[in-house]
Amino acid sequence: MTHRPSYYRIFAIVLCALIIGNFPVPAAASPRATRTVRHSHAAIRHSAISRYGVPTFADSSKDDVTQYDDPVVRKAAVEALGRYNGSVVAIDPTNGRLLSVVNQNLAFSAGFIPCSTIKPVIAVAALQEGVVTRDTMIRVAPRKYLNLTEALAHSNNAFFEELGRRMGFDTVSHYGRLLGLGELAGYQISEEHPGGFPSEPPKNGGVARMSSFGEGIQMTPLQLGALVSSFANGGTLYYLQYPRTAEERENFAPRIKRSLNIESLLPEVRDGMLAAVLYGTGRLSYISDDEQALGKTGTCSDSASRLGWFVSYANQAHPKIVLVVLMRGHSSTVKGPMAAGVAGRIYRKLNDVNYFAERNDVAPTSAMTSGTRQ
Repeated sequence: MTHRPSYYRIFAIVLCALIIGNFPVPAAASPRATRTVRHSHAAIRHSAISRYGVPTFADSSKDDVTQYDDPVVRKAAVEALGRYNGSVVAIDPTNGRLLSVVNQNLAFSAGFIPCSTIKPVIAVAALQEGVVTRDTMIRVAPRKYLNLTEALAHSNNAFFEELGRRMGFDTVSHYGRLLGLGELAGYQISEEHPGGFPSEPPKNGGVARMSSFGEGIQMTPLQLGALVSSFANGGTLYYLQYPRTAEERENFAPRIKRSLNIESLLPEVRDGMLAAVLYGTGRLSYISDDEQALGKTGTCSDSASRLGWFVSYANQAHPKIVLVVLMRGHSSTVKGPMAAGVAGRIYRKLNDVNYFAERNDVAPTSAMTSGTRQ
């Protein structure tokens, strides 16, 4: 007599097969599974690089012409960048002289979205227009209000978007251009580009996003360095100069582009930039209690890469150097605080070799009265 399996037995066999099939096979027991996992990780990495085509790691100084740079500043900047893909521009804020340009291909490129480094420009504009004071509290979230110092320290987008809306596109544009955006920052620097500044509100977010991220603006490291130099020295916007011959170095003289009537507004902006370094987004640039930098971070992305900006200067009483750090890459580590860390390493390396010691008694206005106005 032939025995046929019962329906219960068939059901049990099928159920066991389904259960066993749902359990993961240990990697050691399945080389194929191991290869699949590795291929998945590689695909994720490839996807990130495909979206952001710029590498995070590179030899940032390999194509530079170095003989025009201050060797001490350049060495500190190159060592601080390490293996990361980035650029450092160092400027003397008392006369507009470029001390070092690391990764000259990047520094002299056509420009990038400024991210949150646009916020000090918006702060100056809002203070000058009477839209905000040091003590003005603006609602940035349900039951949360900030003043200007805290908004700069923590790079609050909602605060600066509201300032942009209150001022409007024409006012924001006026101050952006006044501070040098959309025009060449340097004097007879053939490689430099003028960046770009919109003639109408950007379609993505309008003047609000323009005021928090710099939407629609293409800013170069030289432009950012020149405008922050004017914050450091009390309102003189110098042409940046990069002396490249013995004669140019010997006969160097500052060239003033514009004298800005902003000195009375700067303490409020400086307090926010100092707070950013002490406890905000730029705290990785902290030097010491005795020697402190002020700064502003910026983090966002363009079509090719993630961007991390940091612009700063040291110190308030006797401004000695302005640093602009721009980092690029596809990694999520590329952001403003990372750039601030690079600046902090540069400051500490320069302090270690007493680079600023002989300049401690030099007043920030020493070169301002002798400049050539263009």
